[in-house]
Amino acid sequence: MANELDEMSGPVNAAGRDINVIEKQLPVRVGFGSTLFEILLWLCGILPGIIFLFMKIGAKNYFMQLQQKIQADASTIDNYLEQRVQILQNVAPLVNKAIDLDKDVMKSVAAFRGGHLSEEARNTVSRDLDRSFGRLFPQVEAYPELKAHKAIADAMQQNDYLQREITAARSLYNDTVNQWNADVFSWPTKQIVAARAGYTTRIPFTASAETKARARETFF
Repeated sequence: MANELDEMSGPVNAAGRDINVIEKQLPVRVGFGSTLFEILLWLCGILPGIIFLFMKIGAKNYFMQLQQKIQADASTIDNYLEQRVQILQNVAPLVNKAIDLDKDVMKSVAAFRGGHLSEEARNTVSRDLDRSFGRLFPQVEAYPELKAHKAIADAMQQNDYLQREITAARSLYNDTVNQWNADVFSWPTKQIVAARAGYTTRIPFTASAETKARARETFF
């Protein structure tokens, strides 16, 4: 039998294909078949019904714990973002005479004070930080006396480190979200519990259009 997907003979799209994260949460639903399944378990005897009842309790507890894991992963991202905010706030006064930073961006960044952020707010803060650092450090490169400043040099190293940590934290967050999205459709126990609780799928980290456009630029 021939392979359904043959990477040797195509078809291929020579122009390539860009992808985007779909901003949509899918509700978890079950039909009458799931209800019938539960009824049949009880009709087969009290023991199968009780066993499945405890399985549903375990699934409910599992989802509650997984939600806390998602919150913890999101909080880790926030912590790294807050550290980048502190770096920016500490470095900006040292170079304010040479660099005219975007005041609106700085106000948005300065408003960040930790705590829980929505995905939209987290992406906004991250985008504003990238924009500020994107204007800050290239300007520093143009001023040898600034580039040689120890505090600024340390800040540049810390920023590089935090960027890598944020990327790793986002990957961890996406892994947990992917686990949630798979489990809520795991029939019968988890899907039935998820549907009865009104759960939906979750949206993984989304890069802004500005960030994706910058990634296509020539850096060297």
